[in-house]
Amino acid sequence: MAESKQKLEKGLKDLLKLERIEDNIFRGDSRDIGSPNVFGGQVLGQALNAAIRTVEQDKIPHSLHAYFILPGDMTTPIIYEVDRIRDGRSFTTRRVVAMQHAKPIFNLSASFQKIESGMDHQSKMPEVPPPDDLPSMSDLRKSLLKVVPEKYHRFLKPKWPIEIRLLDPVNPFRPEKKEPIKFVWMRAIERLPDDPGIHCCAMAYASDFNLLSTAMLPHGITYNSGKVRAASLDHAMWFHRSFRADEWLLYAINSPNASNARGLAMGSIFTQEGKLIATVAQEGLIRLVHPK
Repeated sequence: MAESKQKLEKGLKDLLKLERIEDNIFRGDSRDIGSPNVFGGQVLGQALNAAIRTVEQDKIPHSLHAYFILPGDMTTPIIYEVDRIRDGRSFTTRRVVAMQHAKPIFNLSASFQKIESGMDHQSKMPEVPPPDDLPSMSDLRKSLLKVVPEKYHRFLKPKWPIEIRLLDPVNPFRPEKKEPIKFVWMRAIERLPDDPGIHCCAMAYASDFNLLSTAMLPHGITYNSGKVRAASLDHAMWFHRSFRADEWLLYAINSPNASNARGLAMGSIFTQEGKLIATVAQEGLIRLVHPK
């Protein structure tokens, strides 16, 4: 048990690492977390890290905008090509294209800024139970392993480098219709370095969890229901204040719209003390499948 936990604790930091091939070209490996293709958050985190590796250390990410173009192949490394669009005094801009099999699978634009003082206000954090009062995702999955067919076990074995605790969790195999709102406590399992860029990459990784599933809640559908084909299409993220991704953060998610086989989800991320550290928006494909 201790050995398997140790492997998990090495996961996220190692997953975000990239091999530099040339000044502006990097290579990253993938990790299977139970999804059929490369997890979108992994590509987000690695692409942001590639951009960070080409930016002055006195600037940190303040926003990113990305498009998922093709599913990623977990058996093949991903090549990240960075375009140094602009280096300014206060802001720096980068574009990153992720490539596999000589084709672009993902495109990201990221902006970096020197820390400045200025006006300060934020939304209030929702009042929810603390993470210590909620069951872990690992415990929930273990209980499901005892009652679901064996063919679903690979999707339930705890492999995530992010610890997640859900308020009012949904049974992925017997979902009920609910309001499109979700509250999630999350943090990196391992202790991360003090470099703020690493924490931004880790949060970009974690931000891809639970968005599209929130848009499915009013329809009583989950990824495991066999009734839907879902995939991230685009993803935007704004970093507001300093934080640590290895400390508990509340992800407050809502879905204001679903139409035209797409679902939109938006999220606000807070520290336990109530500080708003990031805002996220994502639209994804949610295409109903009618079994033969």
